[in-house]
Amino acid sequence: MSPYVIEPLAAHDRRGFACGSAELDDYFRDRIGQDIRRRVASSFVAIGPDGDVAGFYTLAATSLAFGALPVERARRLPRYPVVPAILLGRLAISLGHQGKRLGSALVADAMMRAGRAEIAGYAMLVEAKDEAAARFYRHLGFESLPDTPGRLIRPLWV
Repeated sequence: MSPYVIEPLAAHDRRGFACGSAELDDYFRDRIGQDIRRRVASSFVAIGPDGDVAGFYTLAATSLAFGALPVERARRLPRYPVVPAILLGRLAISLGHQGKRLGSALVADAMMRAGRAEIAGYAMLVEAKDEAAARFYRHLGFESLPDTPGRLIRPLWV
């Protein structure tokens, strides 16, 4: 059994969260609540055995231009101008919990939540902030979009 519990962000203490990226730390501590209230993102947190937030991710609705899909993926879809998708917008693991495969667990949780949502989405989309992040997502089965290698997708039904 995992020592982590993944749940929607609510009244969790965000003040001490630090993942090593000032941009992600600031977003989680100061701005994530606004995105949730404005309904531009949903956020989920992993609570560690110590009760602190060990990691988080955000999900939002998005779309992909049909022509941006890899050819082998596009062949299997109706030729609509855009394809609905779910954006895994931000993902971060606190410094004390890095290296414990929590990032993979959060991506799996995001895929599961998106796949069982009542509103359809063809794929999970991520925008990797650097090559290390892109390698992480490729390791989890995501594939780069042909014209934008920093954007990766993974069909939800795979």
